[in-house]
Amino acid sequence: MTTAERSDVLLVGNPNSGKSLLFSRLTGLKQKVANYPGVTVEVRSGRAAGMTMVDFPGIYSLEPLTDDERVAIAQLEGALASAATHGIVCVLDATRLERSLYLLLELLVRARANSVPILAAVNIIDEVVSRGARVDVQGLQRALGCDVLAISAKTGEGLDALRAVLAGWHDTRQAEAAGGPEAGSLEERKRMAADLARRYGPSADVLLRSQERLDRVFLSPWLGLPVFVAVMAVLFQAIFTWAAPVMALVRRAIEISGVWVSARFPEGVVSDFVRDGLFAGVGSFLVFVPQIFILFVVIGVLEDSGYLARAAIILHRPLGWFGLSGRSFLPLLSGHACAIPAMMAARTIESPRRRLLTVLVIPFMSCSARLPIYALIIGGFVPARTVLWGAVGLQGLAFTGVYSLGIVAALLSSALLARWVRGGAIADAPFVVELPPYRVPGIRPILLAAAGRSYAFVQRAAPVIFWVVVAVWVLGYFPKGAGHLDQSWLAFSGRWVEPVFRPMGADWKSAVAILTSFVAREVFVGTLGTLNGLEDAGQHLSALSSQLHASGMTAAAALALLVFYALSLQCASTLAVMRKETGSTRIPVLAFSAMTLLAYTAAVATYQVARALTA
Repeated sequence: MTTAERSDVLLVGNPNSGKSLLFSRLTGLKQKVANYPGVTVEVRSGRAAGMTMVDFPGIYSLEPLTDDERVAIAQLEGALASAATHGIVCVLDATRLERSLYLLLELLVRARANSVPILAAVNIIDEVVSRGARVDVQGLQRALGCDVLAISAKTGEGLDALRAVLAGWHDTRQAEAAGGPEAGSLEERKRMAADLARRYGPSADVLLRSQERLDRVFLSPWLGLPVFVAVMAVLFQAIFTWAAPVMALVRRAIEISGVWVSARFPEGVVSDFVRDGLFAGVGSFLVFVPQIFILFVVIGVLEDSGYLARAAIILHRPLGWFGLSGRSFLPLLSGHACAIPAMMAARTIESPRRRLLTVLVIPFMSCSARLPIYALIIGGFVPARTVLWGAVGLQGLAFTGVYSLGIVAALLSSALLARWVRGGAIADAPFVVELPPYRVPGIRPILLAAAGRSYAFVQRAAPVIFWVVVAVWVLGYFPKGAGHLDQSWLAFSGRWVEPVFRPMGADWKSAVAILTSFVAREVFVGTLGTLNGLEDAGQHLSALSSQLHASGMTAAAALALLVFYALSLQCASTLAVMRKETGSTRIPVLAFSAMTLLAYTAAVATYQVARALTA
């Protein structure tokens, strides 16, 4: 039985209609996130008015265009036929009423066929009223033949009335009233939605006036690109600067916890493992979770504000020079969070050629798994100083540089691959993107979503890190015990592979960390944390960056490591998804081989040049 089949109320609406904020206001913290079996379509559920509410992915109609939409709509139609479903809340965007009404007209036909009541919640009514416009809710209700409420998920207006309706559905499943419009064909639904929006909705001129003023800046041929560069620079500065105080607290808490927990065990193997393995290895990774959370928050703010769609338009022409499309921007930006959903997001690109190019270069984007590595190395080798009268931090500037390296590598690789990737009949399909209205982002749902995604990331990464840490600790602990790392089994094997990585300045400990990170990039930090914990017998677990500096790693070697991880493809899950999205085993194998060779060559060149310059 699926999540939708167990639900009582279905929450449906267009993307950018404020549906997620409404769901958050109604359910509070009583939420859970899941995916439909076998796909990445995210569905959230929570308790509201004593009922289970399911927040379906945003859709524009019940006629799917992508595989993800097809799965979501199939689940929605299955829920409509379920006896457990007591009603549907269809969220309408008051500032985009015609588009929302088209989906509602489709839903009304399906709902009445299954005797399921529908409530149309006209959201974002506060923006309409603030601009001197109005929505004729009563007239719309008479024309549609279903309940219509004017609400604002942001201010809370109308939510009490909405909860009262939900409470009525909780008591008994009410049959949908007969009557209402009968729109058969697609053209009839379009005409009816336009007519209803014209008769009962706000004037489009009033709503577009303020949007056009902002678009003169953000979509300006002269100002648009500089503004985008400034926004991205702020994003990368924020990742390091805003998270620093929280990271310090987490680091201190892990250090204290490691000492306290290990003291609960008698001296010996178990105590050493808890202190030098678990807290030095897994704990070193957890320190960087605040930065991952900040990354998700900033991307959420950009998305909810309506800016990301403008950025796609600004970048369409520049991306076209490299064989990509403006629609490639959103998957590429999502790749800074995780390459897996980013590759799924590339399904929205109409051109098969550009979609394939986008999937192939997404791994160059510095995902959240690389963030702990960057933070570790930059924190240890870049001074925590500011320039430009304190406005720009050197460490944040270094972050911007390493992220920019991945972006430049992706663009150049795409331009090169475009010569060999064949196009097809719709390779140059016209670029069309919807411009959502500018809005002040809803902070609460953004924070909840960022927290959920950060937790999901840790949940996925922690088991891998744990078992790698266990293996590294066992090999590094025996046969001599803590404090004798240089005589351990791990030291023997590490020195055996060290010559391969020595040209890029890596010693045997870094070589071991690089090899283990081919399972997942984030393992690099946990491995180094365990190795340094073993070497220092649990002392100074919170200063891993300083330990790398003190162990003899040079600035040239640190720079080479940054370049290597900015360019390498080290994630088994990413390769599996690439195989699924391209339908080929050969493509991910070639991508892995090419990116690893490129990363190694660039790291070696970086180290040799940097060493020559510093000498």
